[in-house]
Amino acid sequence: MGNRTIVKNRKAFFEYKILDVYSAGIQLKGSEVKSIRNSKVSLNESYCYINNNEVFIKSMHIAEYSKGHTDFNHNPLRDKKLLLKKKEITKLNDAISQKGLTIIPLELFLNEKGLIKVEIGLAKGKHLYDKKETIKLRDLYRVLKQNI
Repeated sequence: MGNRTIVKNRKAFFEYKILDVYSAGIQLKGSEVKSIRNSKVSLNESYCYINNNEVFIKSMHIAEYSKGHTDFNHNPLRDKKLLLKKKEITKLNDAISQKGLTIIPLELFLNEKGLIKVEIGLAKGKHLYDKKETIKLRDLYRVLKQNI
């Protein structure tokens, strides 16, 4: 069956060079799960931070569930806790203490068991000339693909 992608952060691959990738569980409320399954989620402008050896994702927008009761609905922009192993968290914490590295969400997906997971990446920001190179390679790949 495999993983089913719900949403990808396409802008992240253009803005950052991804150094390392981790798959993490995410702590959600019931109305958030229903909204995510309906693809009412956005990873744009979201990032991760570490606080007290716990990883959180900030600014990930999950729309309120339309059929839910307003008293039980969630805050669309609340910080969500990511579930990682302690070893992975310390590795990430050591890495982001270096200048210029950050943790960003890359993809939100359903795994084989139907659980919602998030793929996060340790990233370094690209310079303008790196972005231009990415555009050139993408255009070249598109031309080669059309000629085949």
